[in-house]
Amino acid sequence: MIPASILICGAGIVGLTVARDLVAAGYDDILIIDKEPEAGRHASGRNSGVLHAGIYYAPGSLRAQSCLEGNFRMKQYCEERGLPLLKTGKVIVARDESELPTLRELFSRATQNGAKVELIDDAQLAEIEPNAKSAGQALFSHYTAVVDPKAILKSIQKELLDSGKVRMRFDTRFVGLGAPEGKRLRVRTTNGEVSCAFFLNAAGAYGDVVAHSFGLGKDYQLIPFKGIYKKLKPEKAHTIRGSIYPVPNIKNPFLGVHFTRGVHGDVYLGPTAIPALGRENYGILSGIDAEAPSILLRDALLFLRNKKFREVALEEPRKYSFKYFFNDARKLVKELAPEDIENSPKAGIRPQLVDVKKNELVMDFVIEGTESSVHVLNSISPAFTSSLFFSGMLMDKYITPRLQKL
Repeated sequence: MIPASILICGAGIVGLTVARDLVAAGYDDILIIDKEPEAGRHASGRNSGVLHAGIYYAPGSLRAQSCLEGNFRMKQYCEERGLPLLKTGKVIVARDESELPTLRELFSRATQNGAKVELIDDAQLAEIEPNAKSAGQALFSHYTAVVDPKAILKSIQKELLDSGKVRMRFDTRFVGLGAPEGKRLRVRTTNGEVSCAFFLNAAGAYGDVVAHSFGLGKDYQLIPFKGIYKKLKPEKAHTIRGSIYPVPNIKNPFLGVHFTRGVHGDVYLGPTAIPALGRENYGILSGIDAEAPSILLRDALLFLRNKKFREVALEEPRKYSFKYFFNDARKLVKELAPEDIENSPKAGIRPQLVDVKKNELVMDFVIEGTESSVHVLNSISPAFTSSLFFSGMLMDKYITPRLQKL
């Protein structure tokens, strides 16, 4: 039996930032477990590195409340520690006149959420991003920036280990709950049982599985969407200064294929949002496991009952075709040729929470808990951006009140 005061399941950005806040609040004897050999192996380490600026999210939602302040805090964190940071802003371009009303809706949302944004014309767009094109109007986001997610994860991990108050056990998968010992939980893992007073579920793509072991989240299931990327060839990277995004369908949680200049000079195109057949289905077949039939069934039900999912399921898989992917990207820029693009090994999985009773994609973070546990579900974008603020909100509203009662 491994003893710990606080057990965190998941060494992604949410688990690490909450551990950081727990240490700052004076807690110790914190154990973080993760089934992988290192921190941030999945969504936290595979995202585009873009720090979002509160543009897309419905005012009043947890995503809106946490995004902008999280953006500011993450920038400050990188600046204080000398971590890579690119503050170029981004443009969102209307590809045709039918997208102009949504562009203005984004301006309204962003303004309500406190973001610094401007509606700009083609002349202003050309000054900011010369290769971008629009249907006469674009939105410029001043606060959007780009970071190196893996560098941030390594930095926070080092902080935690240096504190002497946090232990980490990798290659250790959550299996389930054992019989409790009084008020203490017994958590079964692939490396033995852990006895703890408090449990945080920050398991990302497996958050629903862990929550179900506690009798929570029964109305929810996470289904995976695959994000594949391509790159501009190095000699063409200069054609993109920052980030160029399309106007998204704001009824869906996906932003569409876009251009992003990374902190190391590479320019990525993507990601897609293709329904996947496994929570780690990064390749065509790799990552498809025994859960594939149940994921396929959930996808089929959504396809039949949810128009928004049906639109995604019909549109996104076409982007496996280079021609379709290229044509999608070309709508955002004045100059782009097929030979300017090369393949990239980069791929990610976005675990999207679904309300299985309503057959709806859940558009906000979801948090549930028991007296001695808190479970973070649907930690989708902008979870990385939001993390340094979101973790504090979790502490204030959910974790500290429970710890004080133990």
